[in-house]
Amino acid sequence: MIKIFDISKYYNPKFPVLDNVSLHIRPGEFVSIVGQSGTGKTTLVKILTGEERVDSGKVIVGEWDITKLSRNQIPYLRRQIGVIFQDFKLLPKKTLSENIAFALQVCSQSPAKIKKIVPSVLSIVGLEDKGHRYPNEVSGGEQQRAAIARSLVHQPKILLADEPTGNLDSINANEIIELLQKINNFGTTVVLVTHNREIVNRLRKRVITMDEGRIISDQEQGKYIIR
Repeated sequence: MIKIFDISKYYNPKFPVLDNVSLHIRPGEFVSIVGQSGTGKTTLVKILTGEERVDSGKVIVGEWDITKLSRNQIPYLRRQIGVIFQDFKLLPKKTLSENIAFALQVCSQSPAKIKKIVPSVLSIVGLEDKGHRYPNEVSGGEQQRAAIARSLVHQPKILLADEPTGNLDSINANEIIELLQKINNFGTTVVLVTHNREIVNRLRKRVITMDEGRIISDQEQGKYIIR
């Protein structure tokens, strides 16, 4: 599903953000990528979505060699990958339903298809009765659920969650992780990028630990041990 071969990324010629990273994530896995701030986790997510380019190495996502993608091919790649952020990125003047619909409208989906998909993804995340509300009328956890619903509209094979619980209290954070597990059980590959040790250790899933742009540990059913 995701194959990374010896990639490096530099913003400063002397200090690589990613330093010869290799990684294979199998279809249907739930993988946590952990490490302190500045270890290269978010840069890796940006590379997987085509937002950043590697300076060397190769990245395969599904059947795409994304190191060779042209700019006009990237939107098609991103329809295969759902992305969730820490800050939700919801449009404040649109309702939750309208936020989700907008992700389909920009891809020129028909009104009939949008009308069918929006209630379906709202139901998956438990917001079927709150689609008419605006982001400031719901809790942070519900905003993140809406963001997850939006990420599911294209039925992505991969879901990248970049610090999805960073702005949430422990109760809402746990609910979001449970939702990610539910989505993973549907067969979607989930990559959770986080520094939350408690959540990672409770998951008992594969844990990849990064430090100074390198992978220093890769454990099946592992734990996040701060080094």
